[in-house]
Amino acid sequence: MKAINPFTGELIREYQTLSKPEIDRKLETSQEAFLNWKTLSYGVRAAYLMRVAEALELKSRQLAELMAAEMGKPLKAGMGEIEKCALVCRYYARHAEEFLKPEAVDTGASLSYIAFQPLGVILAVMPWNFPFWQSFRFLAPGLMAGNTAVLKHASNVPGCALAIEEILRDAGLPQGVFQTLLVKSTEVEEIIKNPIIKAVTLTGSTGAGMKVAGQAASLLKKAVLELGGSDPYIVLEDADIELAAAKCAESRLINTGQSCIAAKRFIVVEQVAESFTASFKRKMAAKQPGDPMDENTEIGPMATVELRDELHAQIQKSIEAGAVCILGGKIEQGSHALYPPTILTKVKKGMPAYDEEMFGPVASVIVVKDEDEAIRVANDTVFGLGSAVFTEDLQRGSRIAERMIDAGCCFINDYVRSIPELPFGGIKQSGYGRELGVYGIKEFVNVKTIYRP
Repeated sequence: MKAINPFTGELIREYQTLSKPEIDRKLETSQEAFLNWKTLSYGVRAAYLMRVAEALELKSRQLAELMAAEMGKPLKAGMGEIEKCALVCRYYARHAEEFLKPEAVDTGASLSYIAFQPLGVILAVMPWNFPFWQSFRFLAPGLMAGNTAVLKHASNVPGCALAIEEILRDAGLPQGVFQTLLVKSTEVEEIIKNPIIKAVTLTGSTGAGMKVAGQAASLLKKAVLELGGSDPYIVLEDADIELAAAKCAESRLINTGQSCIAAKRFIVVEQVAESFTASFKRKMAAKQPGDPMDENTEIGPMATVELRDELHAQIQKSIEAGAVCILGGKIEQGSHALYPPTILTKVKKGMPAYDEEMFGPVASVIVVKDEDEAIRVANDTVFGLGSAVFTEDLQRGSRIAERMIDAGCCFINDYVRSIPELPFGGIKQSGYGRELGVYGIKEFVNVKTIYRP
């Protein structure tokens, strides 16, 4: 397993993957740890998570540099990611007991209530784009609920994967409560088959999600899937155009556009299409990719050259089908995995820029006649993760967000992001189940009915 710097193309380090006996021993250690971990009080588990938060903050710069080296995230963004991980640890340390307290139900019996108990060892299959946040937004609620966990991380961020285990170990968590498994994707099915694994959570592509979902379902094991997205951002005729353009550009370029909830399709009512596109272009053009180790860099390289080339191929196919590139769209000679902010206009159904997830800094502008057509186009996708609507009529915005858009979330006059307090996840081919909030912590517990006449 190799870690390669996407900005320089240099090999950082090679890592030895685990053998089958080594994997089995680690799973057995996780099961043994679970038998004790689940008996600890919420207060004791919370104290561990608070120490993890402190350890994250102490190593913020170091961990940001590791992300910059392995997957190209700029230092400032990386440090922000680590702060968010500390935040989610503290959030669940403070609220897990409240979220999982027994719930009395009036049935006429002398005693009837609902209790929440941990399931056991959970397998987390996580992606490279937010190598710490994606893992901690599962780990914090999962561990506070009393589960233990093993992590199969993306193969291009092995250093980040091992750093997560080191942080939890240094914070004093008992051996086996959390372990990283350096294994190839081909090993995941066998790990899921192991009786020790009680459930699996995956964040990744729709294809990977379908595969893991099928494997888990064949064994009647629960899965939570957070998959791809082609998030629509609707800009209505009464929107604050400068605000909309700024928020849309910021969302499209988060993590160099490599985010499942980054804005992808910009659906603009024709009355304001010209002014929005002009402002949007200025704001996108002002951000250019560079060295992620430079503290002034806001956009880094894409995670791999292969991903950059796949994105460029989608853009070229869209242009061949009639899309017009008004910004970017070219690979500079000599650049490794860099790709410029790109805008495509005249995007139509049947183009990759309309139908597929564009996982990089490219925006698809789609002009529509009115609100009704905007909603139809927004929902004309196999995905259903995030969405946004821009309008100065807040009642109108709330109506569209709540009732009209098919997605796991819809933000009004802002860009989509995941935060500890709110449930996060999608519908359709964007997956199922929820992370974060009270709903996230209840995904991996046994909801048990207790009854006495």
